[in-house]
Amino acid sequence: MGAGKAILILEDGRGFEGRSFGAEGEAFGEMVFNTSMSGYQEILTDPSYAGQIVCMTYPLIGNYGVNTEDVESRQPWVEGFVVREASRVRSNFRSTESLQDYLKENNIVGIEHVDTRALVRHIRDKGAMRAGISTVEVNAPTLLAKVLEQPPMQDRELASAVTVDERFEHTAASDARYHIVAFDFGVKTNSLREFAKFGCRITVVPAATRADDVLALEPDGIFLSNGPGDPASMQTVVDEIRKLTESNTPMFGICLGHQLLGEAFGGKTYKLKFGHRGGNQPIKDLTTGKIEITAHNHGFAVDAESLPPDVEVTHINLNDQTVAGLKHKTLPVFSVQYHPESAPGPHDSEYLFERFVGLMSQRSE
Repeated sequence: MGAGKAILILEDGRGFEGRSFGAEGEAFGEMVFNTSMSGYQEILTDPSYAGQIVCMTYPLIGNYGVNTEDVESRQPWVEGFVVREASRVRSNFRSTESLQDYLKENNIVGIEHVDTRALVRHIRDKGAMRAGISTVEVNAPTLLAKVLEQPPMQDRELASAVTVDERFEHTAASDARYHIVAFDFGVKTNSLREFAKFGCRITVVPAATRADDVLALEPDGIFLSNGPGDPASMQTVVDEIRKLTESNTPMFGICLGHQLLGEAFGGKTYKLKFGHRGGNQPIKDLTTGKIEITAHNHGFAVDAESLPPDVEVTHINLNDQTVAGLKHKTLPVFSVQYHPESAPGPHDSEYLFERFVGLMSQRSE
């Protein structure tokens, strides 16, 4: 494991010393934390983490290595990775390499032997903030000056940095009964697998695709994916989504897609103090009264008070009562704030994919 010294500096001057693991160099981004006990490979490759340094709250990370099957996109997207202890042993029959080697290959700077409990408490108290990790600059004031030059996450548009350049097809797992056009704001592979499992073929299109071009593909449904950045910075995309809602085509949004739908309906979004990131968030479905444990990765939320009367809040986060789901009262459109594709995370929310397939089925009858 990396033997060199590394430092982590937050924008308010709080500093942490540790040891380097992964790539050498410097990394900058918004400092956030994830409460999942496993699933670090899916977290590293989730495009929603673009522009962020991720701290894992579970103290031992890397003990099952990494493999070629659990990646959620074409590359890792985190800016940096912070852990208490990076395992020197990897033990799993699917493991192809160590976490350290994977980070080195993908030029991700990591730091271990950090007091992650103190770091997370600080972020919970003060809020998510800009930070920097360095294995080459050990002078804290110098690194802090570089941190303060970085852009804040508020008003930052990042979907264009992670989206595909050209549209592509993802085939159905069996006979294709429905055709979905999926906006890639940072889509995770397991979302596509879930749709494929329910007999859908998916055309994945770049984030800036125009509404007319989507409708020209004659979709049975439209999917708005997860992704990074501030939804309020994407008003051109919001305008196109608004046009799509008027087409009466079934639509399903998750995470950033949910926030963009909220904006398209006339609502407002705002930045949470430290966000929700992990696989253990309790959500109440107000339409059924059921509680589901869910996976989250977001730093923004929809303001319930800003929504028009024809949009209904369907789910709430029981930790802080934030909006976790929406549906339109007359249009076949709904969304959730969390990640029902469950990679990583519990599978309580898989019914949402079936619900979307049901909407497409009703439309085709």
